[in-house]
This record gives sequence, C-alpha cells and structure tokens, in this order.
Amino acid sequence: MTTQKRIVSGIRATGSGLHLGNYLGALKPWVRMQSQAQNFLFIADLHGLTTPEHAGNLATNTREIAAAYIAAGIDPAHCVLFAQSSVKQHTELGWIFSCITPMGWLNRMTQFKDKAGKHKEQAGLGLYAYPVLMAADILMYKATHVPTGDDQKQHVELARDIAGAFNRAFGTEIFPLPEPVIQGQAARVMSLRDGTKKMSKSDESDYSRINLTDDADAIALKIRKAKTDPHPLPATLAELESRPEADNLISIYAALADTSREAVLAEYAGASFSTFKEKLADLTVAQMAPITADMRRLMSDAAHLDAILSRSAELAATEAEATMRQVRAGVGLWSAGD
Repeated sequence: MTTQKRIVSGIRATGSGLHLGNYLGALKPWVRMQSQAQNFLFIADLHGLTTPEHAGNLATNTREIAAAYIAAGIDPAHCVLFAQSSVKQHTELGWIFSCITPMGWLNRMTQFKDKAGKHKEQAGLGLYAYPVLMAADILMYKATHVPTGDDQKQHVELARDIAGAFNRAFGTEIFPLPEPVIQGQAARVMSLRDGTKKMSKSDESDYSRINLTDDADAIALKIRKAKTDPHPLPATLAELESRPEADNLISIYAALADTSREAVLAEYAGASFSTFKEKLADLTVAQMAPITADMRRLMSDAAHLDAILSRSAELAATEAEATMRQVRAGVGLWSAGD
C-alpha cells in the first residue's frame, strides 16, 4: 500500500464546457495542491456517456477541458493529466468492484435519484452504477486524498466503503481509504439565477453560469443580471443565512480575491448590489480573461493537446496496470504463467 500522499480527481466531460464553479471549486484548488503531492487529474469522458446527448462530442469536450486545466495553471510536467477512457483498466476495476458492491449502497446514492427523477425506470444502468466506476477512478491510483465538493462527498465515502470491502473480502491491503478534501470559500458555487441551486453545465439558462469561454462583456452582463434581493449588503455572516443570492456573490468574490467572506462584508457592508456587482465584474474579468485567452490558444492546436494527453495516459496506464496485477492476483483471476 502506498504511503505517499496522492491526489486523484476529475471533471465529467459534457457538451457545455466548464464554468466559474468548476474553476473555483476544482481547478484553482488543484493548482495549489499540485506541488504538495502526486496528482492524477483526469477528464471523465466515460462518465459523460451517462448523458447520451453529449456522447457524440466527447472528444472535442475532452480537449476543451484539458485546455481549461492547463490554462488555469495545472502543469502537465508535474501532474498526470489524462482522459479516463484512454486507461482501459478503469472499466476493468469498475466491473470487479461492481461484483462486491451491495445494491443497498447504490440505492442510497442521492445523485441517481436527483438526475433520474421520475424517469428512473428508463434511466441507463450507467447512470445508476457510475459511482462504482468513480470508486475505480479514485482507487486505481491508490488515492489518499480526493478534492471534492459537499455534493460529491458521498461518492468518496462509497469509494472508502468499496476499498474496505475489497481488502476484507480478499485478505489484502491493496487500497488505502481516501480522505475527502473540501476546498475553500467557493467549493460549491451557486447559480446566478437561483442561489439555492448549484451552478451547473446542465442548466438551461446560460445566464445561470459564467463559462470559462465567456468574454469580458458576457461576464459583466451576467453578473449585472445575477439575481439579488432588494436590501443592501449585510455586515455579518449571520445576516447572509436567509439571503442565498447575496451569499453566493460574496462567496464568489472572496474565492476570487483569496480572502474571507467576513473581509468582503467588512469592505462592502451597506453598499448597493449595483456597486458591488461592478466591483465583482471587474475582479472576475481580471482573473478569468487570461485563462480564457490561454484556453483559446491551446484549443487552436489540437495536436499539442493530444500529445499532452497521450503522454500522461501512458504514465497513468503504467500505474493502473501495476494496481490491476495486484487486483487480479487478489481475486484469483487466471493470467499467463500462473
């Protein structure tokens, strides 16, 4: 079992690209952590197949997300940055895990209920079972820490349960129990149109999110149109509890400025939202414009992105195959030379 700190995380490939919530909740924390541990960061294109409308565009989406990773500051020289589907061992381990994962554990997973809604009888098996593949993604590289949002913490807990179940069932100590790491002021950025809902790529309204491909005018417009309430900005965190839209905008400002919500309130308490939104727009544009420009530059050279992903896939596959040799031996599968 590895004793070195290892971080494993990924973002699902879908058709609408990444947004400010992905940057503040995932990419920015990853950049800080890349010097603190071994990092395996992937684009979850196989998970993208759980939403069939995006399936035909996964290659393009994968390149765009890879460009976002790099533009945000992820250094492929220090992190293993790859597409999930390019490492075939993920699905192999996912199947083995599915054979030891009780149905009751999956029945408790809230995201299937949220995504399938009233149509769960028509939902694909992949949507129901993808938390098992996610556990394989994490445990393949013997992760010790998994950066995650509050809404994804349940998946890390399932990965811990599966790791423990595997180790007990086969009398091994192959897999460590990974720890969830909740990051920063904006680990969960909310919609600009509804402060009670997470900012999402699947929201029908483009005004609900700031896309990493948005230009300065689009960012400023979306922030001006962001839903607020009629009251001035409060002075204390307690006053934010019943004001989700205000809380969201203040949290975004704090995360972008690398400060606390208390510090933001101390500066802007009593200000109108029109004044605060202008400052927030300026800050957001200043931080995001260089990332957007670098993304466009990277996306204009698909061959360069493909070369980066291919090199990292080889590194990831070597690591994954070492794990799978242990797993196959542990479960008693035949291999040549046995």
